[in-house]
Amino acid sequence: MSFYAYVIQSKKHGRFYIGSCEDMTVRLERHNDGMTRSTKNGIPWIVKYTEIFETRSEAMRREKQIKSYKGGEAFKRLMK
Repeated sequence: MSFYAYVIQSKKHGRFYIGSCEDMTVRLERHNDGMTRSTKNGIPWIVKYTEIFETRSEAMRREKQIKSYKGGEAFKRLMK
């Protein structure tokens, strides 16, 4: 089983959302079906970045680290 840390971007307004999950395909569908309150207004979303981990805790730790980059140079480098 794999876990993901991911960054998606709204095609509507360009904003980014950072998260972690077990199934990237299902998670993206939930974002684009409006089933996630915090991303409902940005539909449609596209995947900009993913990393795969063996454990949920590793993915969540990486999600938190990427969130700490948001808007900074480290985040910009990650998106290139």
